[in-house]
Amino acid sequence: MENEATIRLTVFLGLFALLALIEAWIPRRPLRQTRAKRWVNNWGLVLLNTAVLRLVALALPLLAVGAALDATDKGWGLFNAIALPVWLEIILAMLILDFLIWGQHLITHKIPLLWRLHQVHHADVDMDVTTAIRFHPIEIALSMLLKIGAIYLLGPSAVAVILFEIILNGGAMFNHANIKLPLGIDRIVRLVLVTPDMHRVHHSVHRAEHDSNYGFSLSIWDRMFGTYIAQPAEGHDDMAVGLRWQDERPAKLPWNLLLPFRNK
Repeated sequence: MENEATIRLTVFLGLFALLALIEAWIPRRPLRQTRAKRWVNNWGLVLLNTAVLRLVALALPLLAVGAALDATDKGWGLFNAIALPVWLEIILAMLILDFLIWGQHLITHKIPLLWRLHQVHHADVDMDVTTAIRFHPIEIALSMLLKIGAIYLLGPSAVAVILFEIILNGGAMFNHANIKLPLGIDRIVRLVLVTPDMHRVHHSVHRAEHDSNYGFSLSIWDRMFGTYIAQPAEGHDDMAVGLRWQDERPAKLPWNLLLPFRNK
C-alpha cells in the first residue's frame, strides 16, 4: 500500500518524541539507570529487529499489510467470505487482532521456551517509552509469523491492519511510558485502554503480578479473563520493576541477545 511505511514511521516517531518529552516533564518514578545507558541498548534492539524482519521478508515476501492485500486478492479469510459494512469489518478485525496479541502475550509467559525470549522485554530495570520497543529479535520474528497467519485466516482489509498496527504500537509506547497520570484520569482511561500504571504492574518482579495485565491496547481482555490486577502490592513508588535476579547488565546489548540461552 502506497506510503504505508512512511505513515507508520511518522506516527511512531511523532508519538515517541511526544511521550519522551512528557516523561521528562512529569515522570511517574525516578529512573535507576540513565536514559543514555538504557536507550542505546533498547534502540539497538530495534535496529536488529528491523533487520530481522527484512530477512523474514526475503524468505516470506508478504508481511502483515502485504498478507492482508494478498488475502483480499485471493478471497481468503473470514472477512472475505462474508459481506459486512467496511466500518464494521475494520472494527471487528481490530478487536480480534488485539485479542490475539493479548493471547500471544499470555502464552509467552506460560511456555518456558517462549518466556526465555520474552524475558528480555521484562529485564529492563526501569520502565519508559523505550521499554515498549525492547524485544529479542527471535520473538519479533515469531510474532510476525503468527500475525501473518492470523491475517490470512481473518482476511482483514489492509486499512484495518495499518490502523491496528499504529494503535498497537502507540498504545504500547503510551502504557510503558514513565508518565504520571492524575489518578482520576487513570481510573477512567483504564476502563477501556491500558494505562501506564496498569501496565507497570505487569513489569513487577513478583511472578503473580507480572503474570497479569497482558493487554497492550485494550484493558477489557484482562478483565474478562481474570488476569487483571489493579495496583501493585507494594505501590507504584516502592515496587521493583524487572526480574528478581537481575543486576545492571540488562542495559548491555550483547547480554540481552544471549539472555534466552543462559541457564537463569
